[in-house]
Amino acid sequence: MVIRFILNGKKCRNIVDSSTRLIDLLREGCGITSVREGCGAGECGSCTVLLNGNPVCSCLTPAVQVRNCEIITIDGLERDGELALLQKAFLDNDAVQCGFCTPGMILTAKALLDKNPNPSKDEIRHALGGNICRCTGYIPILRAVEAAAKQGRTTQ
Repeated sequence: MVIRFILNGKKCRNIVDSSTRLIDLLREGCGITSVREGCGAGECGSCTVLLNGNPVCSCLTPAVQVRNCEIITIDGLERDGELALLQKAFLDNDAVQCGFCTPGMILTAKALLDKNPNPSKDEIRHALGGNICRCTGYIPILRAVEAAAKQGRTTQ
């Protein structure tokens, strides 16, 4: 079946079948390889993308579900070659090591900060609870989200 959706601000049209997963559509149909498959069971958050502003595990989401929706991947955050505030905060706070989980972490944090620009540490921990990092650890990631939130408040 043909589906139309917005991917990182651009209109897209793809043909999928009912068994196509969103991660497969994005990686194989759209060439977005920044969406990473970790566990394939929705437990690690590596494949997280924003679907109408909400974080979803693309490994569990049927591609047909994104019809007429907006999808944002990590590639959709930069503007004119400039990294987004959260991306810079992750780099500045050494919250990236191997980078496998980073796109999912940043997109989950973006969804949090879009809804709650002043989250507490517990709210950040709770929001990122579905994202697993196997190498950096969570303290730099928490610092990065706090720094982005603080900087976002000072730039508004």
